[in-house]
Amino acid sequence: MELILRDLHSRGHSLTVVRSAKSWYIPESSALYTSVTVTAPDAPGGDVGRDFYAELMRRSLKLHQMPPLWRFVEQQKDVAAMLRMFHGAALRLISTVLEDSSLMAALKESGFDLLLTDPAFPAGVLLAQYLRLPLVYNVRWLNAAEAHMAVAPSPPSYVPMYNSLFSDEMSFLQRTENFLRYAAGMLQENLVVLPLYEDLLQRHFPPGADLLSMQRSADVWLMRVDYVFEFPRPTVPNIVYIGGFQCKGALPLPAELEAFMQSSGDQGVVVMSLGTLVSALPREMTESIAAAFAQLPQKVVWRYLGSRPSSLGNNTLLLDWLPQNDLLGHPKTCAFVAHGGTNGLYEAIYHGVPVLGVPLLFDQFDNVLRLQVRGAARAVEATSLTADNFLEALKDILEKPSYRQNMQGLSQLHRDQPMSPMDTAIFWIEHVIRNKGAAHLRSASVDLPWYTYHSLDVAVLLLAVGGASFWASVSACRLLCCRRPGTKLKVEYR
Repeated sequence: MELILRDLHSRGHSLTVVRSAKSWYIPESSALYTSVTVTAPDAPGGDVGRDFYAELMRRSLKLHQMPPLWRFVEQQKDVAAMLRMFHGAALRLISTVLEDSSLMAALKESGFDLLLTDPAFPAGVLLAQYLRLPLVYNVRWLNAAEAHMAVAPSPPSYVPMYNSLFSDEMSFLQRTENFLRYAAGMLQENLVVLPLYEDLLQRHFPPGADLLSMQRSADVWLMRVDYVFEFPRPTVPNIVYIGGFQCKGALPLPAELEAFMQSSGDQGVVVMSLGTLVSALPREMTESIAAAFAQLPQKVVWRYLGSRPSSLGNNTLLLDWLPQNDLLGHPKTCAFVAHGGTNGLYEAIYHGVPVLGVPLLFDQFDNVLRLQVRGAARAVEATSLTADNFLEALKDILEKPSYRQNMQGLSQLHRDQPMSPMDTAIFWIEHVIRNKGAAHLRSASVDLPWYTYHSLDVAVLLLAVGGASFWASVSACRLLCCRRPGTKLKVEYR
């Protein structure tokens, strides 16, 4: 979101950011925006800390060792628990905002033109509805599923669901599992997410207000998707695709890091980063990765937090932070070892760097699969990772030209657009401001009940008419064709 704010600020827009006092990444003071800091009450069991994601990673790896049916059941239980936790935090935040009469009066008087939010957790959605502001999403997820499912047709016959690890070409059994995941997502939304907000809606909104309708009413959905990465699927006019909007050309590296890159000679450099949520891998996994790196002729730059692995080779540089985009855009970089977060994978696509994926959490497994299907990546299962199989997979990425060729093909497709994804995002935000909304782009489907959307009422009518016609035809046949002949008397004469 910060990158969009920077671009809006450079174009002269005045920005106000409503943030939680507990935010990890959104600073209270910034040259880009004025902040409104909200202190929401703590969760009953305490708020989520950074160790929470390390525990989630351990749980995720354990799930992937389970048989498929048991894993599916356990995944749904875990998803329900996480939805309650994160939506509970969103509910406490927006409740605090709406119940602060002086804050709400100040926000109303400010005369905002638009509200921009990521609607995965709907605090921003509810605030926009209360203030009656045009609404733009920076979005990929909504409630319990991928955001397309809220407004665009999403047939589970070829649209893979979250955590399915399927492509868009599925066998019969895969389509069966995919349908069950589709149904589970709908149940999670209706039984876990929506009920959490019912009391808030009754207190602060007109009778009959429902969260799902509010979420679907956004003017423009800036979807963090590009179809060089995502599988093709149906869409609607107010979904605008900005996948890779954060990508940009590489900047020069600091002198010491540039010297390290140049010291790799013709062999090149492998870059490894597993994101910001998980600070450290299990010790045995770290030692296996370090031992594999030590056997490479390439140099390695590894974003790493924790105690130094004992098997670390002289070719590996450990950094607690690295300029990832600038490293991926460096001519010496020949492979990217990543956990499969979308930001990192889009940067790899932009710069044409093949990926060795070590997915750990959430959608990372699906993300790596999408590149693997396109021949631009390979995945290593973290639960069975050893120095030998990690080294074999990494050498495969480095030595087989097809991985780099396929990724460079994706890079060319990703860049071959009439406008950059960022310029597209800014255009549509300003379009909504200029026109005070974009109701002309909204599909009527968002206002239909589910049974009308799927034409179930029409199907019931047609079945009823067909059934009645069949019954009438059968009854007529019985009356006209199947009557018993009249009784004849036989008279005998003697």
